[in-house]
Amino acid sequence: MINTTTTLKKALLSFMLIFASQSVYAACVDSVVLVHGNTGTPSDWDNTYDLLKAKNYKDSEIFRPSWGGSSASSNNHSGSEETPVKNAINSAIASSCTGKIDIIGHSMGVTLAAQQVIKLGKSNKVDAFVGIAGAYRGLWTCGAYPWNVWTPTCGVNGLSVSSPFLDWLYGKNIADRVYSIKSWSDQIVCGSGTCRVGGIHSSQIANENATYSYALGHFGLQTYTASKQFSLIK
Repeated sequence: MINTTTTLKKALLSFMLIFASQSVYAACVDSVVLVHGNTGTPSDWDNTYDLLKAKNYKDSEIFRPSWGGSSASSNNHSGSEETPVKNAINSAIASSCTGKIDIIGHSMGVTLAAQQVIKLGKSNKVDAFVGIAGAYRGLWTCGAYPWNVWTPTCGVNGLSVSSPFLDWLYGKNIADRVYSIKSWSDQIVCGSGTCRVGGIHSSQIANENATYSYALGHFGLQTYTASKQFSLIK
């Protein structure tokens, strides 16, 4: 005779195990690294952070390194600026339940994050890279290297057009999927009167999968595109 109570208990246990495994699977997401721009702070990402939390990301899955000093003309891609971003990328990879991470950078944080991915040899660990208002092709306000380059931000390791740093960075693989978010009214990237370097918007990243434009300006792009950012790392 079949023991109905035992059968029901086994069926219920099987259902609970299946549900639990599905819940664990659904909760497993790439860790996210948010890299602010020159003289920015981690709080610049509050809108993005709040959205990620609303999407059930845990604090342990979101990394917001603080890098650079308070002088905008002194920060570049060499030395102490590198360490916090490098450490965040390494920590995010080490703790990610998927084994991969997503990176979203703003302004100089775009090129700094890309540099660290390359130097660490971790491009195969980055699922999605989103560059917001970056200067991947340089800033005309910094001049064209080596002419009229007066500050570290614009120097050999900075954002002058065709600087040794940018020439080294250009075209290197940084992720499985790469996107840029840009503005044609960007007061920093387009501060010289043009957004283009070599006929291409400077915020666009070599070999990117897609680029998106918004009339939000340099800082508005970071603050008000959180939903788009999330859609690109999903």
